[in-house]
Amino acid sequence: MITRSAAVAALRSEHFDLVVVGGGITGAGVALDAATRGYSVALVEKADYASGTSSRSSKLVHGGLRYLQNFDLGLVREALLERQLMVRLAPHLVRPLPFVVAAFDGARPDRMVGVGLNLYDAMARGGRGRQDGDWAPERHRVIGGDEVVELLPALAGRAPTSGYLFHDCQTDDSRLVLTVLAEAERFGAVCANRLAVTDLVDEGGRTSGVWVSDALTGEHFALRAANVVNATGVWADRLRPEELHDEAEVPRIRPSRGTHVVLARETLPLDAGAIVPAGNGRAIFALPWLGSTLIGTTDDEHDAEDLDHVLPADEDVAYLLDAVNAYFGSVIGRGDIAGAYAGVRPLISTGDPRKSVDISRKAELYETSSGMITITGGKLTTWRRMAKMTVDRLVEREARSAPCRTQDVPLGQAVDAADLPRVEGVPDDAYERLAGRYGHAAHEVLAVAAERGELAQPIVAGGPPDLLAEVAYAARREQANSVGDALLRRSRIALQAAREVADPDGATARRVAAAMAPAMGWDESETDAQARAFLDEAGAEGIVTSP
Repeated sequence: MITRSAAVAALRSEHFDLVVVGGGITGAGVALDAATRGYSVALVEKADYASGTSSRSSKLVHGGLRYLQNFDLGLVREALLERQLMVRLAPHLVRPLPFVVAAFDGARPDRMVGVGLNLYDAMARGGRGRQDGDWAPERHRVIGGDEVVELLPALAGRAPTSGYLFHDCQTDDSRLVLTVLAEAERFGAVCANRLAVTDLVDEGGRTSGVWVSDALTGEHFALRAANVVNATGVWADRLRPEELHDEAEVPRIRPSRGTHVVLARETLPLDAGAIVPAGNGRAIFALPWLGSTLIGTTDDEHDAEDLDHVLPADEDVAYLLDAVNAYFGSVIGRGDIAGAYAGVRPLISTGDPRKSVDISRKAELYETSSGMITITGGKLTTWRRMAKMTVDRLVEREARSAPCRTQDVPLGQAVDAADLPRVEGVPDDAYERLAGRYGHAAHEVLAVAAERGELAQPIVAGGPPDLLAEVAYAARREQANSVGDALLRRSRIALQAAREVADPDGATARRVAAAMAPAMGWDESETDAQARAFLDEAGAEGIVTSP
């Protein structure tokens, strides 16, 4: 990406066809879709890219088996089509993952689950939109207890007798956002973070841009654009709330809190995803993720006003650990948690108090009196469809001829880890991680690692193979403005080794800040301040859970 200063200079001086407010996956998708159709596009994000909901998901690109229970076949089918497409467009970022539903004590796998998987298979293998060479999952099948344990070693003590095996897909959500933004920029979009939109620019009752406040400089300016898309997700009704709430057809956003915990692989070893019963007919996931084990999610109404820093609630953490311990026969406590995070999803209120927050995961698009278009709701998997729906509205109202192209736009460029150049000091297990995170851009990260020996070393000694070169690269090329930007979203090590990176002695945070300092222009005093600021952010995010 271009530097933030260059992006801000362009935003201040140019006039755009469209400004997108919100740098999560939906906003990034709208920017890419519009830019590929020939619109001049600006995108602004008040905090960091993906810092809201889009870095706090379950990391799955999936159809959503549970939605079959609600007979929401359209949503499942749409998500399965997008899953197939994402594997083709971003094979390094969206990868197939086996899942197991185990059975115990001589019982056969639940027949109703099998019925649901049959329908899932049929919908996934439909022909519409399929191209030669597209990934298509094998049909689900029944496997024996030995194969269950091979895929889920943590279940060895419970001696499962059989299970269902099926496939979905997994991603690194914040890296997906950054990749989509980079592609949008390649098509001409100008993107900048730390720019908060305070209001719309009005001309004769119609919007002609947005007023922006720069969090880093304190400056305010008007960003001129013919159209405005509000893609701020759960924050959507905070931009011109009086305009949104005065219009009868606009649905209300109901935030839902989702909490996840991360464990070291040795604490709960998994080589496939597990569907874990969690009581009252609900289930959670236990997933292998980036060499760790990810547990989640909860689904609770969130009434707090602060949506920017959502702590993993004590009761949510207990709920997840209780479900995992009951299922795997483990004794995992809070002291075993390597990291934790929580976020809020923009679910749409149906107005029916009898319906739970699970019900509405559909996207909602609406246009209000100023001409602002708002897109909210939906889920990570369907981001491209949401973007298409939004830009289709723009094209329709402007009577343009500009069909959607994103179904054919690769997201980054995949690379084989074996083809990456070897750099002295870089651990062997880092190359696969770099290839999966950056694709071909891993060459650029490795060039940074080759500049001096320290940058080739892992951020946390003995921890995940995330390199100090990655945080330097994040500051130079990915608009990372803080240690938190680098450790929470460019790398994910703050979720996998939270106790180490957020240790109160600040040694790791100081080392990371020092690696970013040359690109950021920080002197020694500012470098120390940035390290301390990360420790404050880690506390506000609750990434370290108390034993």
